[in-house]
Amino acid sequence: MEQTKPLLQVEGLKEYFTVGKNKVVKAVDDLSFSILPGETLGLVGESGCGKSTTGRTVLKLYEPTGGKIFFEGKDITHLGARQMLPYRKEMQMIFQDPYASLNSRMTVEDIISEALVIHHLGSAKERSETVAELLNKVGLKREHASRYPHEFSGGQRQRIGIARALAVQPKFIVCDEPISALDVSIQAQVVNMLEDLQHEMGLTYLFIAHDLSMVKHISSRIGVMYLGQMMELAKADELYARPLHPYTQALLSAIPVPDPSHKKSRIVLEGEVPSPLDPPSGCPFRTRCRFCKEVCAQSTPKLREVEPGHWAACHLMDD
Repeated sequence: MEQTKPLLQVEGLKEYFTVGKNKVVKAVDDLSFSILPGETLGLVGESGCGKSTTGRTVLKLYEPTGGKIFFEGKDITHLGARQMLPYRKEMQMIFQDPYASLNSRMTVEDIISEALVIHHLGSAKERSETVAELLNKVGLKREHASRYPHEFSGGQRQRIGIARALAVQPKFIVCDEPISALDVSIQAQVVNMLEDLQHEMGLTYLFIAHDLSMVKHISSRIGVMYLGQMMELAKADELYARPLHPYTQALLSAIPVPDPSHKKSRIVLEGEVPSPLDPPSGCPFRTRCRFCKEVCAQSTPKLREVEPGHWAACHLMDD
């Protein structure tokens, strides 16, 4: 039986930013992964590890410094703005901040229908009807279309942002920490809604977050990033049951346990995340790793398949 081809495939992706005259920040450094149609790949890691930059780069909101991006088998890495236009319809984004990502001077109808206008989809009447349907789909009402963003709560604004992303019926959506700015009581509602929409519309997600417990709930597979590199990649259940990389083990140990009688040992990471302006030699995690060896400073471990479907970048796996 032929295996399903990836909807999105990223090979050796690099995104470097020049700071000042000679300094270079390697925000994303040689990252490779793929996402199958209908799948959710969760991308986790501490703040500043390059998760959001990865999401924006695969959508070509940033021009990649190196590597390749394939969408439905087509190399889109070096496509210009005009050539990218058909792909913009297929690839959308839900932004982290529901307060900053919506234009305060536009009505909800104008915000959601903007992409429909750009892609010349439907008449004015048809677009209005599409907006009403989308609002209903995300748990809002038709009459909300004439209102402005400031009239809504944070959770409602994020629902508007989700409706905007769905307007052109995309196949792939980057969810860039879509719940981190929301009240805890609202977070589960939004995640459940995203899951329902995925099943209903056949969507594929790259779900970026730092809350590992919420990522497990929505993701098929999870990738763990640190200083622009992928440390571990596996099926969600496998990663939680048997994390291989010391960094993943530390992150998982920090998740609060609902039952206080069920105690688990907390792995406390020493020191701060190194500056991406001056990363350590060899393994980027070695300065905070309790298992660090001499080889860790000498060479960068490659992400390799340690077990079927379970990838890790760690010299401990070489023993």
